[in-house]
Amino acid sequence: MKKETHDNTIKYGKPKMILFDYGQTLVNERKFDGVRGTNAVLQYAICNKYGYTAEDVQAKADAINNDMGRFDPKRRHLLQVEVPNHMFTAYLYQSMGIELSLTSQQIERIFWNEASPGVPTDGIEDFLTFLKVQNIRTGVISNISYCGEVVKERIDTLLPNNDFEFILASSEYMFRKPNVRIFELALEKADLQSKDVWYIGDNYECDILGARTAGLFPVWYLGALEYPIEIEKNDEVLKITHWCELRELLKEKVKAKSV
Repeated sequence: MKKETHDNTIKYGKPKMILFDYGQTLVNERKFDGVRGTNAVLQYAICNKYGYTAEDVQAKADAINNDMGRFDPKRRHLLQVEVPNHMFTAYLYQSMGIELSLTSQQIERIFWNEASPGVPTDGIEDFLTFLKVQNIRTGVISNISYCGEVVKERIDTLLPNNDFEFILASSEYMFRKPNVRIFELALEKADLQSKDVWYIGDNYECDILGARTAGLFPVWYLGALEYPIEIEKNDEVLKITHWCELRELLKEKVKAKSV
């Protein structure tokens, strides 16, 4: 690890808690394939009035999302209020004359599992075990439209030995990162001050700037990004590409505290 990175954490002691982003931080998700997900959902259609295909449905979903700027990399961090997926899909399918024999949670689970399955990021399970041994508490804050129960189900399936005290999905709490309100909610749930908490995520605007504005110490995880990213040259944020790097840094802090 470069010295300049290490120096950036000198004023911070051992954290009492570390909060994680979900996608491309805890879990490396496959590139999103909405048509694949929609096709799986349409297998449960009991009425498709106009005979729409998965491509037709996804085209309308894309148009709606484009109107809102939800997934535009240049605009999505500006949207700080979440659109829950159960609202989105209710409008989408009913407006197209499609009736499904599924609950909203079933729709989310089936769609998500097919559209973007994921695997734990390399080394995250060992890192979470290390944190547990060091009595460093953990939790999750995720910008995500799927309902909290479905998100927790996926995390618990992929990381069965996790010890997360809470998993905050923006779909359940209205506010999206980088809005400080969702970070403040996490601090209230943890009953901790911001100076005692680190936040780790892959998105610069939402995770790094959001956590920093809320007073948390940000760590930029770059190990699961599959595309080039513009890194702020003048930003001294701690950057890691593998969980072992952060584990070694925390070992130093634990050792320093015991001296």
